Amino acid sequence: MADFEVPGASLGHAFRRPELLRQALTHRSFAADHNERLEFIGDGVLNCAIALMLFERFPQMPEGDLSRMRAGLVNRDTLYRHAMALGLGAAIRLGEGEVKSGGAARPSILADALEAVLGAIFLDGGYAAAHAAIERLYAADVSGADTDAIAKDPKTLLQEWLQGRRLSVPEYAIVAVHGEAHVQTFEVVCRIATLDIAATGTGASRRAAEQAAAALAYEQATRA
Repeated sequence: MADFEVPGASLGHAFRRPELLRQALTHRSFAADHNERLEFIGDGVLNCAIALMLFERFPQMPEGDLSRMRAGLVNRDTLYRHAMALGLGAAIRLGEGEVKSGGAARPSILADALEAVLGAIFLDGGYAAAHAAIERLYAADVSGADTDAIAKDPKTLLQEWLQGRRLSVPEYAIVAVHGEAHVQTFEVVCRIATLDIAATGTGASRRAAEQAAAALAYEQATRA
């Protein structure tokens, strides 16, 4: 575990203190020496690195749009997507209960673990090492960014697109809630009656599920 090598990709950092990586990949259900403090550090480093990447990539973009774009890149859903691409679930140490309940695939656990790994890289190699790792993760997201789509959240983007065409606004409804109270997954449908669209999204919160549904509905609407 001296190199953070996981199936499918690598963050490219050779740990001088492998115990930091071990802690970053330890969930609180497994041991008292878990990853939550490293997650706190990683969150701050990630926000700083993404802010700098966006600042340099979009020199004319105003602060408000930069903030919204950053929020879309550092949220739980994006972190979860990157953690899944890294195969991080197979490396996380979980307690028996979390293993049985599917914790290795839970968005909150994977997103938090990825932030913890970034925090561990920062403590092990400094900001330059952490920034380099984050650039590897987010290079495609930032370089290929659709500024109109990312600067606004999917619900706002969808509503503005519909209003611009004088179409009715979408309706959102929860269709299912899965899991226990503290680890729920929401399933939400976004309906656009005038376009006969019903797109379903899932997320770790109602808001996240609505945003996911709105993104799918927007994709369907703009392809129609």
